[in-house]
This record gives sequence, structure tokens and C-alpha cells, in this order.
Amino acid sequence: MISFEKFIMEDGMPIYLQILQYIKRGIIAGTIADGDELPSRRMLSALLGVNPNTVQKAYRMLEDEGLISSHSGAKSYMVLNDETIARVRSQLLEGDAVGIVLSMKQMGLSKAEAIALLEKYWDKEVNP
Repeated sequence: MISFEKFIMEDGMPIYLQILQYIKRGIIAGTIADGDELPSRRMLSALLGVNPNTVQKAYRMLEDEGLISSHSGAKSYMVLNDETIARVRSQLLEGDAVGIVLSMKQMGLSKAEAIALLEKYWDKEVNP
């Protein structure tokens, strides 16, 4: 079963989107794989201390994106293949890149300064 022990709620982003991001990042990191079972909606809502409708919304979005398979009253499982994983990776990287570029532009960095900053940290081991 997918663990939510490392899930940390942050201010400023709806919780259902945080659940979605957590699962997507787990897919890319390899900690969530095809066939893994998700906690029930009630179990996850109790674990996170959120309304069950919040978890339901996150699960529905995962279904809409084709990342999970679930049926009413049944368990939900991850449905992943190489193409799906590549799509999720691309989406996350693009979103992160856009956010970083916007931050750098807002701070007045030129393109050359931004590239130099990336190059500075590229080969360093950076802990999240």
C-alpha cells in the first residue's frame, strides 16, 4: 500500500492538489509503481485529517489522468506504464521549470545569470 508517512501539507495549495503532486512525484521517484494499492478514501482522509471529499477529488483527478483504477466500493490501484510515467515526468518537470524561470525573472536575473546559477548547482549534491 502506498505510504503517506512523508506527506507534508503546505499552505497556499489546495490539499487535493498536494495529494496529486505527492503521488506523481512518487511515481517519478520510483517509490510508487504499477499495481500499488492506494489507501481507502476514508483511511487517507483520517490519516491526513482532511474531509473525505478532498481525498475523493484527488482520486477522481488521478482516475481522469489514467493513473489509477478504482471502482465504487473497491480498492484503488495504480495503473502505470512507461508512456504514462514519461508523461507525468514531463508534466512535473515543465511545471517546476516554469516556476523557477518566473522566480528568476521576478528577481531580475538575466538568461545568462540564470544559466550560470543552474550550472553552479548542477554537479553539486543538493539535498531537498
